[in-house]
Amino acid sequence: MSNELLINVTPSERRVALVENGLLQEVHLERADDISYVGNIYFGKVERVLPGMQAAFVNIGLSRTAFLHAGEIARPRPELSAALDDELVESTVPPISELIREGQNVLVQVVKDPMGSKGARLTTQLSLPSRFLVYLPGVRSVGVSLRIDNEEERSRLRALVEDLLGADDETGLIVRTNAEGVGREELERDLFYLRTLWRDLERRMSDQPKPGDCIYEDLSLPLRAIRDLMHGGIDRVRIDDPTTLRQAQAFAATFVAEWADRIDAHAGTGPVFDLFGVEDEIERALKREVPLKSGGHLTIDQTEAMTTVDVNTGGYVGVRNFDETVFKTNMEAAQALARQLRLRNLGGIVIVDFIDMTDEEHKRQVLRMLQQALARDPARTSVSEISPLGLVEMTRKRTTESLEHRLCEPCPHCNGRGWQKSVDSVCSEIFREILRAVRQFETGRLMVMASPQVVDKILEDHTRTVAELTEQLGTSIRFQPEEQYGQEQFDVVLL
Repeated sequence: MSNELLINVTPSERRVALVENGLLQEVHLERADDISYVGNIYFGKVERVLPGMQAAFVNIGLSRTAFLHAGEIARPRPELSAALDDELVESTVPPISELIREGQNVLVQVVKDPMGSKGARLTTQLSLPSRFLVYLPGVRSVGVSLRIDNEEERSRLRALVEDLLGADDETGLIVRTNAEGVGREELERDLFYLRTLWRDLERRMSDQPKPGDCIYEDLSLPLRAIRDLMHGGIDRVRIDDPTTLRQAQAFAATFVAEWADRIDAHAGTGPVFDLFGVEDEIERALKREVPLKSGGHLTIDQTEAMTTVDVNTGGYVGVRNFDETVFKTNMEAAQALARQLRLRNLGGIVIVDFIDMTDEEHKRQVLRMLQQALARDPARTSVSEISPLGLVEMTRKRTTESLEHRLCEPCPHCNGRGWQKSVDSVCSEIFREILRAVRQFETGRLMVMASPQVVDKILEDHTRTVAELTEQLGTSIRFQPEEQYGQEQFDVVLL
């Protein structure tokens, strides 16, 4: 099976799908009116400093002020001996009042997009990524991605980069995972591009920008995908928009020339996302339940605080005994879960409720399977041991909203609860409101407007209650169905 990048571009949005061995692994989208700010650099102004939170709110020209934590403010620190891909090692954080003040202008970079009611997350530790390197201006250090685990390769890359920098260069670099196996020429080309980019950024700063001005804007989604997702294992990139295709080919010719011939126009008769059933996979990724081949299933629920995953055997009864049935289902669930986290872009705290296992070796194997499956995920993850309650607590780095939050919105009838009041409950509320209205206004006539299903329920099953109310209150009550009303919505009107 082939590994492909599918890039779909329309006037309203740009989408990228990463397909490995015929299975959709990642989906990224960018809408014309909802573009990601991650990676952008702004000339901001500090609006408020909150010592109790070790944080500040910075105006960068967006609708909400952005959040800057003290730990993200650049300061002198020891050299990096190792670093995660695109991340820096934290050191002891001094009080924020010693680092920044209200009214101060600061050069900041967005590390996390605004989500819900929260503003963007910022850092003053600027970084410029390219294909193989991350440029850290003003930080004399060299780091190598921990995902490159071969010590000889790590040493080779470190020596190459240090030689390219020279002894007097006050620049830091992180060697990205994509750099594994590449030679001096490719790294040198990347470094030249990054230095040119930084000089251009310094020139813009010298032009006296105003607070809120964007100094540097990251690449568009299709070009970022080629920069970050394309590697030797990608057999083909298909693009269905001629303009984007030309841009991608020009970009690839400069930065990934050896793979430029793999970028083609989508020549099919249907949309590019119809290949490999990508559209169907996206639809399935918006559902709570994920079926397993064995007959079991996962139930995935997102909440404000965390994501919970419940594993169930479903219709799977096994062929040996109960312990083997549970073990097989949990092993399959561990693999499926790793893919779903990546596909749905679920981040933050994740609690997994595997089916209870009594065999300690089974527990170890399930946990090992989960860790192995997560190793292919580019997002940083941390997995705990199985707790006495049979739960696995884990975290996955979150920088953008989940697929569900990007594509869906809360239900207007239940306000995102996932539940709504039953018809009988709404009927009871209406009767209480009738009592309240008559006692307050002493009216002789009322009209109740409600959804058709509620009105039908009242007229079919609650006629006795209506008759008793009419006699008790000495009033007439008229019921009118309203097609546009939700099940919980109703009005009691005085006539």
